[in-house]
Amino acid sequence: MAEPTGHVLLDRDGLDALIATLGQRGYRVVGPTVRDRAIVYDDITGVGDLPAGWTDEQDGGHYRLKRRGDDALFGYVVGPQSWKKFLHPPRLKLWSAKRGEDGFTVAQEAEPTEKLAFIGVRSCEIAAIAVQDRVFLQGAYVDPHYRARREGAFIVAVNCGEAGGTCFCVSMKTGPRADKGFDISLTEIAVDGAFAYLTEAGSPAGAEVLATLPQRPAAKHHRDAADAAVDNARHHMGRTMDAYGIRDLLMDNLEHPRWNEVAERCLTCGNCTLVCPTCFCTSVEDASDLSGGAAERTRRWDSCFTMDFSYIHGGSVRASPKSRYRQWMTHKLASWWDQFDTSGCVGCGRCITWCPVGIDITEEARAIRAAPQAEETT
Repeated sequence: MAEPTGHVLLDRDGLDALIATLGQRGYRVVGPTVRDRAIVYDDITGVGDLPAGWTDEQDGGHYRLKRRGDDALFGYVVGPQSWKKFLHPPRLKLWSAKRGEDGFTVAQEAEPTEKLAFIGVRSCEIAAIAVQDRVFLQGAYVDPHYRARREGAFIVAVNCGEAGGTCFCVSMKTGPRADKGFDISLTEIAVDGAFAYLTEAGSPAGAEVLATLPQRPAAKHHRDAADAAVDNARHHMGRTMDAYGIRDLLMDNLEHPRWNEVAERCLTCGNCTLVCPTCFCTSVEDASDLSGGAAERTRRWDSCFTMDFSYIHGGSVRASPKSRYRQWMTHKLASWWDQFDTSGCVGCGRCITWCPVGIDITEEARAIRAAPQAEETT
């Protein structure tokens, strides 16, 4: 990816032109919109589809949309969905088979050809996409369906101007400003009583699109305003996590009594894994029709919190809530480093917000760090 270019300023019409231009170039344009009392990612055709004047209130087990006192388009943080659902779909048919006169004919599912453009990708989400790139694109086995979606994706990042109640991206060094992994980045700032967007290109494709849009030069005070907005988010994180030495800390405390305490609250519902932008576990299902004339194999998202996920002959490897929560947290923050040379956590805070009982991964890590190598009590 090329070095970012200089900054320019887009007004709301310029942002609308960006969305329209991407659509005209054959992209399926996806961005934030309000539905079901949450900000979700869906198809958009212009700025009128964006969540103007909305923000989100988030805490442990708590999410509410609230009206802002202005009409900012990106005045929220992150909702229950991540871009993972478009690059690594919840359900994917792998192949189908039909019985004919000469036996079964198996047809592999074709790789997708649709080009995706993502509008409003936060820096923590760009980091999450990079983590999934390591999982699906690096090593001996490459996922062809993920690769087909990922290689054609056009990413428009939005730098955060405020932090949410469960955000801790600063602790994980993933935000609040995107410095790579985007084609175009935006920072929403107030200019002469209206909102405008300090914009830069981060790739040749981004520079080429940006050159076609109505724009004006950005002055120093525009850049200063954008820096101040990002600094505001940086200094108002809702959570923090001391990530120093976290791998060894957790792996050295696998029998810490804190695992029993969190297990008493955990419902093993799997919400944390489903909203997480980096979790990638799947299961494969085979199905056939009643006549036995057709069958298909489907891959679907799964969770390490389900009993069946670790089932082998004789029973589940992780039968207790304690073992399942410990597996999730130690994989996310510890053994992920061994597998992929990176953390599996980007500090977006979704697992905290969408946990029905408000279990907080930052608090669990803090409790173990406060009393390491504690003996398990009976």
